[in-house]
Amino acid sequence: MAKTILQTVVFKNTTPETLYDIYMDAKKHSKATRGKANISSKIGSWYSAWDGYISGKTFQLMKGKMILQSWRSSDFNSNDLDSTLILQFEKKGSAALLHMVHANVPNHQYAGVKTGWNDFYWKPWKKYLAEK
Repeated sequence: MAKTILQTVVFKNTTPETLYDIYMDAKKHSKATRGKANISSKIGSWYSAWDGYISGKTFQLMKGKMILQSWRSSDFNSNDLDSTLILQFEKKGSAALLHMVHANVPNHQYAGVKTGWNDFYWKPWKKYLAEK
């Protein structure tokens, strides 16, 4: 059975537009996560991250506000459906909030994907932002 991961992360002293750009700009994405990313802001384009470990298709973008993509890792079974990733960005004082909905994550991948977001994205993003 597939599960949904809900996370809200606070990034201090930054903007929603900065967070959006870190995710959607291949160079920034790669630098912030230390894993190669190929991504474009073209609707319908395929993307990959973490040296090809993650892949999917971009379905909808609202610059600085929202990203909607299909998402799968190379650890998904061949019969697993793609999951759906929604990232929403919100200004909160001098901080930015990132609201994530990651739906249809296969049960056998749930624990790893849930902790993976923090370990391979949110913590490295905070470090990347602190170094700027």
